[in-house]
Amino acid sequence: MSRIGKRILQIPEGINVEFKDKILKVSGPLGELTQVISPKVELIISDGKIEVKRNGNERALKMIHGTMNSLINNMLIGVGKGYSKELLISGVGYNVIMNENKLTFSLGFSHKIILEIPKTLKIELKKPTHIKIDGFDKQLVGQFASKIRLLKKPEPYGGKGIRYIDEKIIRKSGKASSK
Repeated sequence: MSRIGKRILQIPEGINVEFKDKILKVSGPLGELTQVISPKVELIISDGKIEVKRNGNERALKMIHGTMNSLINNMLIGVGKGYSKELLISGVGYNVIMNENKLTFSLGFSHKIILEIPKTLKIELKKPTHIKIDGFDKQLVGQFASKIRLLKKPEPYGGKGIRYIDEKIIRKSGKASSK
């Protein structure tokens, strides 16, 4: 049995869980999330706990079992505590400016790059080179952070680009002189 799939999830205080017609709706102080639950698994909600069960031992069923458990766990954490990612921009002249619901990046290209901020995310610029992304949907927070990082990936020679705050860039030495 899947170790992740067989976890019994605790419903934290202040979080509402509704399950009807294979749709799970979780709401809390930060927001509300919905997830379609696979018909191959069964959800049992009782006494402030959620248990995901499966019928069978096929490999695909085991994977769905663990995935559904993780998605539900992410929803419970998201509407209660939320998720955040931090990005650093390094490079001479590289920065970001926030105007209402748009981020404008200067990354050494001949033009500025403008990204629209999704409505459910909160962006905080600690410095013009330090971005903090907060939200209750783990997938949306990670996806938006990844989208920003892809604008200018960190390069291994100069270390310039956009990276996650806890990411280590393995630096390469340049060309060696031949003498």
